[in-house]
Amino acid sequence: MLVNTIGYFFGSQRRDSLQHSLRRTLQLLSILFCAFKRPLVIILLLTALSVEVKAQQATWIWYPGDFEVWLGNKMQNRRTERTVFLPPFWKLDNHYVLIDFHRDYDLAAAEEVDIFVEGRYNIKLDGKGIEGTPSRITIPAGKHKLSLKVFNQSSVPAIYVKGKTVISDSSWLLTYEDKEWIDETGKASDQSGTTWLNAGFWNFNSPGELPSKVSLAVKPQSAVSTAKLNNSLVLDFGKETFGFIKLHGLKGKGNVGIYYGESKEEALATKTCETLDRLQVNLSQGTDSVMELSKAFRYVNVQLDGGVSLDSVSMLYEYLPVEDRGSFRCSDEQVNKIYDVAKYTFHLNTREFFIDGIKRDRWIWSGDAYQSYLMNYYLFFDSPSVTRTLLALRGKDPVTSHINTIMDYSFYWFLGIYDYYQYTGDKNFIKQFYPRMQSLMEYCLSRRNKNGMMEGLAGDWVFIDWAEGLSKKGEVSFEQLLLCRSLEAMAISAGVANDAAGATRYQQLATDLKSKIFAAYWNESKQALVHSRVDGKPTENVTRYANMFAIFFNYLNDAQKLGVKQNVLLNDKVQKITTPYMRFYELEALCAMGEQPYVLKEMKDYWGGMLNLGATSFWEEYNPSKKGAEHYAMYGREFGKSLCHAWGASPIYLLGKYYLGVKPTAPGYETYVVEPALGGLQWMRGTVPTPNGEISLDCTTKQIKVKGAEGNGTLRFKSKTKPVSKGSVITAKGNGVYEMTMEKGKEYTVSYSAL
Repeated sequence: MLVNTIGYFFGSQRRDSLQHSLRRTLQLLSILFCAFKRPLVIILLLTALSVEVKAQQATWIWYPGDFEVWLGNKMQNRRTERTVFLPPFWKLDNHYVLIDFHRDYDLAAAEEVDIFVEGRYNIKLDGKGIEGTPSRITIPAGKHKLSLKVFNQSSVPAIYVKGKTVISDSSWLLTYEDKEWIDETGKASDQSGTTWLNAGFWNFNSPGELPSKVSLAVKPQSAVSTAKLNNSLVLDFGKETFGFIKLHGLKGKGNVGIYYGESKEEALATKTCETLDRLQVNLSQGTDSVMELSKAFRYVNVQLDGGVSLDSVSMLYEYLPVEDRGSFRCSDEQVNKIYDVAKYTFHLNTREFFIDGIKRDRWIWSGDAYQSYLMNYYLFFDSPSVTRTLLALRGKDPVTSHINTIMDYSFYWFLGIYDYYQYTGDKNFIKQFYPRMQSLMEYCLSRRNKNGMMEGLAGDWVFIDWAEGLSKKGEVSFEQLLLCRSLEAMAISAGVANDAAGATRYQQLATDLKSKIFAAYWNESKQALVHSRVDGKPTENVTRYANMFAIFFNYLNDAQKLGVKQNVLLNDKVQKITTPYMRFYELEALCAMGEQPYVLKEMKDYWGGMLNLGATSFWEEYNPSKKGAEHYAMYGREFGKSLCHAWGASPIYLLGKYYLGVKPTAPGYETYVVEPALGGLQWMRGTVPTPNGEISLDCTTKQIKVKGAEGNGTLRFKSKTKPVSKGSVITAKGNGVYEMTMEKGKEYTVSYSAL
């Protein structure tokens, strides 16, 4: 038990700040004292733990957001199409090349401090420069200010400082312009208009782990089968995968062509496959060769000139090591398979950032990433992956276009921060980057038309979804809903950032816009929001997009929700959605309306349909009316479709939030609700991660077992009969709904009869 307790508090804290580690230490001491009540035991444990804490305190630090921008540039410019370099088509910002780092210390004794720097630098102690560029300095006892100024054009200026108590962590303050000045006597101003921010960091926790050398983990894997065809080898790795092809024992003189395919058809189509490598070989002895760029594939077609030979082919699987903290199992094996493949799909697309798909773009798209954030909260709960992606997408000021040039993708960025705060309770992130939220929102507001509505201007891509014949003209209702929610996110963030005036302004803008939306788009006879307004006149067209978002944004009253469900979501006459991207939201809206049995069938038909076609990861788009190789085509290209797309993994989120029924009701799971819905299943069990533990649920038609690691929970469920739970108070809420309060760390068992 003791080992498990210590592991919980320190095992996953490599990325935490010193303050967070100390807070956890105090929590642990309270538990230990209650468990042992023996001073000697406490002293021995403290001694061991202090070594562990100190070992984890120092980390490489940099200007907040700069590493993410730099790494995003590095990753997004790896894309090739048939060896042709294909960079993003939106503006890419860069890191600040000159950074001032400092921190104040009050030392009880003199201390030797090791200094490691990425870049050219100087060191000042109490404002006085230290000669040269020393790698070790001595700081006398007493109060001192340690400062470093670092220049680095090629990568992010970063420092690693390690002493007994003087260490680099997020408590350091940084700026890219110190705005200092001196008078005619040479005296420094002692004041400036500088904005100092807390340092950024990730998990580079030793001097040798240089941020500029960042790379993902790799491990060797072999093909499950190899077929020889004349001078070629066709390898099948068994399932969709990602990594570097490795040629073993390569020798001879001539050319090698490597053709990659998510399908066998693509790997064999040497003229039209999306990705390939070409090598010129002149080797007298057998040599192992690893391809320069990682690729997505299941099949690989290696073609050799007659003068070239090799012994074998393998791969180095490339991945981000993240832990599965969420889980789901149920009585339906097809649903279990859907969950497993969704999980694998999500792992493949969780890399340096949450990306859209591993084969084609490998870019950071805000709309795709937004869904990945939500899946992450129910599988990994890896906050650094969320913040890295948010910061890379946002970039720097000034704002000159929408994120990814897409209007809705700017709004998804705000929604991403809104949800990040709800799930993690991380106020520091909001406070630090609130100015970047403000400048992006002011850009969005400046793009409104004379009616105060968002309408695509020159340079704006109004995306919404890949859907045939979908109109993007005029004032599209979907865009207004996203702006309204973004303004609400700004109001909450302004409150966290102590900007009272901003909170009032953004909330008023949201309230006014919501009134405009229903005045302009709600059609009483259709019981739905119409798709758009052109030249001030609402159209008659009804689509699913704005209507389903209005449901889970809770913008509709009960009568309107029922009308939308019957007249839009369950109406086959309204244009159907064929992308997993928007199926995510359509099924979420139905789940929010209590339609879990219907959604379960849809999930089995839709994602199960891909599995029936042999999918080992979920696709960018699935249309059951297509046949054979038609499924691989998109964008006018024979193999343009991604067969491993992050937005295809949405069952992770749906099953965690709407079947296990776990969601925060206050930031950081300070309070939360567990509202299990079997939806036609006979049983289900799973875990949902939270900032400091997991919430576990085991539910059948007769019994519910639930336990939460933190916060104050509410179990809400439906029962045909009066439920019973030993030692707990269950309150009837009417219409067969019951509630029970859950305390942290306590397991509850409820006997009931599922409706």
